[in-house]
Amino acid sequence: MFVNVQGAKIHFSDSGKGAPTLFLHGIPDSGAVWKDVTRVVSASYRCVVPDLPGFGQSAAPAGFHISLDEMAKFVDAFLVALGISEPVNLVVHDIGGPYGLAWAVRHPEKMRSIAIMNTVFQSEYRWHRYGRICRTPILGELLQILTSQSGLARAMRVNSGATKPSREHITATYRSFTASVRKMVLRVYRGLDPQVFQGWDTQLRALSAVVPSLVMWGDRDTYIDASFASRFGAQKVKHFPQCGHWPMVEIPEIVSRNLLEHLSRVVPADAPLGRASTALAPVLPE
Repeated sequence: MFVNVQGAKIHFSDSGKGAPTLFLHGIPDSGAVWKDVTRVVSASYRCVVPDLPGFGQSAAPAGFHISLDEMAKFVDAFLVALGISEPVNLVVHDIGGPYGLAWAVRHPEKMRSIAIMNTVFQSEYRWHRYGRICRTPILGELLQILTSQSGLARAMRVNSGATKPSREHITATYRSFTASVRKMVLRVYRGLDPQVFQGWDTQLRALSAVVPSLVMWGDRDTYIDASFASRFGAQKVKHFPQCGHWPMVEIPEIVSRNLLEHLSRVVPADAPLGRASTALAPVLPE
């Protein structure tokens, strides 16, 4: 399905019934990366899964800038376009983290719960080697041009744990890694210097203290060290020592089970969450 958001066609899937639960993917993925998890979770919750701007089948809105404010505005506009006005369960991974967590910080009253997997939202983080190359003019463009399916497969397997992505998954990921997606990858890396998270990370930790919050972390991730799992202020942190960067692909059954348990802890809709979270409204530089 497609919906118009900020003048761009955004592809998404929408399955199940119940409290809306928003899943945001990372690089180089699309919303399809969540399919083994949403297949289970959609039996109890409404699972809304977009391809983020410039990824998968989604276009990027004209004039779209890679900044936390723009990311937060996009997520809010997407939910408005779908007519979702009630609080949302948020599930994020990789670059979906800055999108979703920035939106959560800007709109704490719209949060029902937060689940975080292998992402970054801390100013002390330093980009991994691939990110540093992507951030470098010319070198980044060359890397994107030269990335083959075998190169992508090698990178995905190195950053996975005991269970490696299947050949079918890697082939599908590479097929969607089009020239326009590669350009968006460079835009994302170049637009998100870790220092931009300063101030936002403090607000996120405050929010995580008052809404059900969970971190599920694959410890074999070479992109983001496992020590970052404890820096989101989440009420519960679960480490998976045999898992790498993609928990939803490597251990979907375990992720689904933990996510359903997490969602069952959510504060009832008639509880005064809005009043509590309104006090957390951020005062951040525009």
